[in-house]
Amino acid sequence: MGVTIGIRREDKNEWERRVPLVPVDLQELRRDPNLGFKIQPSAIRVFTDEEYRQAGIRVDENLDEADIVIAVKEIPIDLIRDKKVYLFFSHTIKGQAKNMPLLQRLLDSGSTLIDYERIADEQNRRLIFFSIHAGYAGMIESLVCLARRMQYLGVKTPLLELKHAYEYGTLIEAKNHLVQIGDVIRAEGIGGHPDPVVIGLAGYGNVSRGCQEILGCLPVTEISPAELMDPAAAAAGPLVKVVFKEADMVEPRSSDAQFVLQDYYQRPENYRGVFEKYLPHLDLLMNTIYWEARYPRLVTKKWAQTHYGPGKRPRLQVIGDISCDIEGSVELTLKATMPDQPCFVFDPQTGKVNDGIKGDGPVIMAVDNLPCELPRESSEHFSTVLRDMVPALGQTDFRSDFEGLHLPPHLKKAVITHRGELTPNYRYLKEALGKARG
Repeated sequence: MGVTIGIRREDKNEWERRVPLVPVDLQELRRDPNLGFKIQPSAIRVFTDEEYRQAGIRVDENLDEADIVIAVKEIPIDLIRDKKVYLFFSHTIKGQAKNMPLLQRLLDSGSTLIDYERIADEQNRRLIFFSIHAGYAGMIESLVCLARRMQYLGVKTPLLELKHAYEYGTLIEAKNHLVQIGDVIRAEGIGGHPDPVVIGLAGYGNVSRGCQEILGCLPVTEISPAELMDPAAAAAGPLVKVVFKEADMVEPRSSDAQFVLQDYYQRPENYRGVFEKYLPHLDLLMNTIYWEARYPRLVTKKWAQTHYGPGKRPRLQVIGDISCDIEGSVELTLKATMPDQPCFVFDPQTGKVNDGIKGDGPVIMAVDNLPCELPRESSEHFSTVLRDMVPALGQTDFRSDFEGLHLPPHLKKAVITHRGELTPNYRYLKEALGKARG
């Protein structure tokens, strides 16, 4: 008896046009006689219903008969059916309060949840992600915000020609336009800006790689964090890039201790943040780091209150908060934004925000779903990885207990709930579930 896999329609908002499996990959997968597929219809999905039909995939509203349901974003609670297998980004592994009701429903339904965020290799490196596309779109959006903020401050630069990421038909189109803008910068400079535009990237993972790939289309010179303090090095060209690693962001609290990366992640309380010393030397900060409350922040409200306000003109004008943890590593990020209104100004004197780029505080770009601005490329990239994992899902008997699940290790470690219980690695979520229940 074959396994039916249903692909849910994404409907979290009007911008969500992605899909976890694209037509060409499903066409290949359906050669497996053990696998059957159906997909819900969608009027906004970047791949049309007809493209799926041409690939031999049934378009059907009803997924109740599917054994496994695959999505990108969270599935609404009222659509969770009993004893199903689900794959999606659940945003529950940090105990996020807003998604604890969803996790509880998955437990109550006796369902299995496999979370993409936990699919990782033996070194716990994630194997499937949209993060590089978040970097692409986030870098573009942050440059757009920077150009408009500089214009507001009386400086016009060639970057004003840049469009929002979603306004380009493809990533290639966006990159080609950036190259053209880069040629103008090489010939004419950065406009009326008196100094090089210095762009700092906190982090060096997949998100940062996406950012740096976009910056690579422009005439950018890279310097080290140590060189940032040297005026001569920081004047290396019209655009300057600095990448910060953990050792640049924190230091041991004890003067006798040395920075050790693994020790920092295991015992962050023994370290204090020192990142704010770099902030006066940056025009644009890109936040790409993974953050939890036990780690030091990059930017605090206290720092902003000291450096911004009427009559003050600090150098740092824009923060591209791709990580977008509300009041997290960038404490000024008070809300998430949408692609058509990507930024707001944090007013350090009132603690409130105003949409747009006008005001005395820093501009925050905080779109929390950036890959949806490049829906085709991000879907294709994601699908090429997920495609190779699907056969193993189809061969697994999910009726067995957790110990008996014969899944590859990278998939088994991503099983958060199974048959009404949290699996061993995720029992720490009981506390968050209890708080949610009150």
